[in-house]
Amino acid sequence: MDVCCDLEVDVNGEGVFMVDKEVLSSYSGRLSKLFCNSTSTKTKLKVIFHDFPGGIEIFELVARFCYNKGCICILPLNITLLNSAAHFMEMNESVSGRDNLTVQTEKLLSQINYWPWSDLLGALKQSQDFPSAANSVQVLQQFLDAIVERLALATEASPCPSISSHDSCGLRVSCDSRSTESLKTSCSGRTMWWFEELVVLNCNMVEMVTKCMIIRRFDHAILSRFLFYYQKVNLVHAKYEEKRKIIEMAIRMLYSLDQSAVSYKSLFGILRSALNLDISTSSRSRLEGMIGSRMDEATLDNLLLPSQCGANHLYDVNLVLRFLKWFSNRGLRKISSDRVGKVANLVDLYLAEVAPDPSLKPSEFIALAMALPDSARESYDGIYHAIDIYLEVHLGLSEDDKLSICSVLSYEKLSSEACLHIAQNRKLPSRSAVQALTSQQYKLQSLLIQDPIDPESCCASPCRYLETGIEGGKDESDDLQVVVYAKKLDVMTENEKLRAHLQGMNRRVRELEKVCRKMQSQMTKIMKSRSLTSHISSRSLPKLCS
Repeated sequence: MDVCCDLEVDVNGEGVFMVDKEVLSSYSGRLSKLFCNSTSTKTKLKVIFHDFPGGIEIFELVARFCYNKGCICILPLNITLLNSAAHFMEMNESVSGRDNLTVQTEKLLSQINYWPWSDLLGALKQSQDFPSAANSVQVLQQFLDAIVERLALATEASPCPSISSHDSCGLRVSCDSRSTESLKTSCSGRTMWWFEELVVLNCNMVEMVTKCMIIRRFDHAILSRFLFYYQKVNLVHAKYEEKRKIIEMAIRMLYSLDQSAVSYKSLFGILRSALNLDISTSSRSRLEGMIGSRMDEATLDNLLLPSQCGANHLYDVNLVLRFLKWFSNRGLRKISSDRVGKVANLVDLYLAEVAPDPSLKPSEFIALAMALPDSARESYDGIYHAIDIYLEVHLGLSEDDKLSICSVLSYEKLSSEACLHIAQNRKLPSRSAVQALTSQQYKLQSLLIQDPIDPESCCASPCRYLETGIEGGKDESDDLQVVVYAKKLDVMTENEKLRAHLQGMNRRVRELEKVCRKMQSQMTKIMKSRSLTSHISSRSLPKLCS
């Protein structure tokens, strides 16, 4: 039979087909309407398609469908584009009855629940490659629902090799009708097998799948593991722009999950990947918020993040400050004291680590030290240790800068050892030494003054005062009197608890005497070695104990 090629079809500029106008028009409502007024049989016509779904490969299948009188091999791997092409060419019942391409593709789509996993995943992947194809939104949703439903029924199963459907013709598609239970029995294998299966999807498709899983109430811990796995695998060979999209997608999806199900350590992995990528402000804020709100789970290694390119700092101090702001914004009153204390200890360690950085400004050091309220710390020894390191490196600081840095200390929360070290530390302002020793004086007073014991509670035994003086001090202002209220105890008394208490008090007095003598000696050396300003030297030496 002679074949008439009176129609030239240019498909998306990819190629040109010479076809029979009458043959294609008998199945395509679009061409039929286009040539309905054309009566010439000698003039060759030309049609140009700019957005034909699937390009020249799918157009060739459509042409074969028309030439073969509605018979063609329709497979799950080409059904998306064939269905879109059928809608594009208006190949419906009004033109060619029940043999039209639209009806045949939709019949196969109605059997989607029986497709093998490999065909289902392949069809989904094809949909992502042609997102603008006609009718693709509805078909895509069918694929997503089927994928998620399959995973919901067999989350712990491993995919089995299914019978290939590539050799089937027409609607004769090989469909694996085995139940999910038999799939689990015969294919038990790696846990979360679908992690590796879904990495072939682009980030937009993974986001759609994840959203469907959230609606389907998948375990958030499993979803977070999948997202971390996906971004880790796909970042290896991706280009810059694609890396940025993957990171932003992962952050959006992780942010929508229950945060207790998200690995905190893995968040820092994403953060390190994002440091050199220009991700959006909203994505960066979400990531920092997820990390900062759980700062009590962080370690020092987590926080030692290098500064961005072009910055002079060794570490990104401003980033850690933003973390601490997120933590504080949660409401410290609602957070347990243990968690707040962990963060305070972590900040002290971080300060000591970044203190040697020559580019670290005093204002930044102070901001870190004061990021948490005074109530967060039981001891300021860690802060003082960091200050000592900072002043050791930053030798050119003015006296005002040193005073500002030392102002972050709460001297009442310093140990006696730290105060003695301050008293001997020439890097610190003289005022700090006086404040430290004065603070210790008040601390000793509060420790030595005990509430009087009711005489009646010990069989009305007579009472006396024990006075203990510090030897070696002749000047009245240098004498230290330690007064301890106690009771005479009868050796034969049965109140062993009270006796033990008295013995403990006596030991404490002896220890405090030693501390006072040592502090007095150190204070004398300091006042002799330092050249104090006139208004400080004019003051009398504060009494350590009264």
